[in-house]
Amino acid sequence: MPSHIDTSRRTSDFRTFFAALASGQLGTHIGHVALPLVAVLALGASPGQVGILATLSTAAFLLIGLPAGAWVDRMRHRRVLIVADLSRAVLLATVPAAWARGVLTLEQLYVVVALSGCATVFFDVGSQSVLPHLVADKGLIRANTTVTGLQAAGNVAGGAAGGGLVALITAPLAVACTAVLHLVSALCLTGIRPGPAPHRDGPRAPLRTQVAQGMRHVFQHSELRALALSASLSNLGIQIINTLLPVLFAQELHLSPAMLGLYWAVGGVGILLGARCARPLAARTGYGRALSLTGPCVAPAALLIPFIDRGLWLWAAGAGWLLMTFKVGVDNVLGITLRQRLTPAPLLGRMNATFRFMLSGALTVASALSGLMGEFAGVRFALWVGAACLMLAFLPVFLSQIRARRDLPEQVKADRADTAAAPDHMQPTAKG
Repeated sequence: MPSHIDTSRRTSDFRTFFAALASGQLGTHIGHVALPLVAVLALGASPGQVGILATLSTAAFLLIGLPAGAWVDRMRHRRVLIVADLSRAVLLATVPAAWARGVLTLEQLYVVVALSGCATVFFDVGSQSVLPHLVADKGLIRANTTVTGLQAAGNVAGGAAGGGLVALITAPLAVACTAVLHLVSALCLTGIRPGPAPHRDGPRAPLRTQVAQGMRHVFQHSELRALALSASLSNLGIQIINTLLPVLFAQELHLSPAMLGLYWAVGGVGILLGARCARPLAARTGYGRALSLTGPCVAPAALLIPFIDRGLWLWAAGAGWLLMTFKVGVDNVLGITLRQRLTPAPLLGRMNATFRFMLSGALTVASALSGLMGEFAGVRFALWVGAACLMLAFLPVFLSQIRARRDLPEQVKADRADTAAAPDHMQPTAKG
């Protein structure tokens, strides 16, 4: 096939993939605002119950996160993404339906977020694994910048839209909008060409063996290990804070849902700015320094967040939140690109699953801890614990070999051990 035709198809597939992600991200971030507000405003949930809801939303990453990577490596990625989006659309649609009939309960909300979390596991692992096959190696960092920017824009638009929709049409109907957007995402994904089928040259390795290969690849590699630890600690701090913000805004500060959405939208602006600045920072200071030095520069800003209150302190806490999420944007672009380059294609799904297991596992633990702290020690105490985690999150990367890395490495190729241990997986390929 002529190279210009292949490039055109890659571009078309990436644009379609981008459109699907745009719809899904908008829906996801509207849901992040609307679902806890359904619990707080429509069902009168306590801080502990809100903590349970947030815990269940990410618990699937702890339960099935690791084997999901091996399962994704065995399947066509596009099919995984479509089924995951359709599943989330159907599950979320049951919330406004039950509310309209007057039978919505916290127990149903728990089941919906838990099962939606299972679908999100497969979507997140699949989307990060399919991206290297949609773009050429040289375009990977640009593609990750675009995707991270999209996620940030979804955070901004979804946070603001979520708060506005809750105020305008109530929280359950805002969840209905989330379901529709996931359905649109699934329809968009049908326009992507199916990727190469998983390659099989012999008997399939046991699932336990395949999962262990992904974990060894991450934990035995000093740079990947540092990236995973820093991101997990950052997620721990962010989720401890975010879990109780609906309670703080609605019950203590008596601020509107729109204000909560706006506050979270500020975080999206920070991620977007960080994503846009990531490549110039890496070009100017070196790849490793951009990853390792951003953290200590912005870490003190985390101390502003626990002071959140009405008036001036709301603006100060928002500024601290903006700076912390700026670091997240930089890390998302540079960290994800680095780990994709350090991983051979047959291990991409399992590497991503290991990262998602740790990162989303941190969210699950943080949600449970936040609910407990909010119930027994107070919301403000939980905010201070979250801020402390954010201040320390840069240390694993700062103390690792990443700091000395000037440029990105070439794409790691699968060696014989990789291929022999996992003969059924996709082999390295340049095809989209």
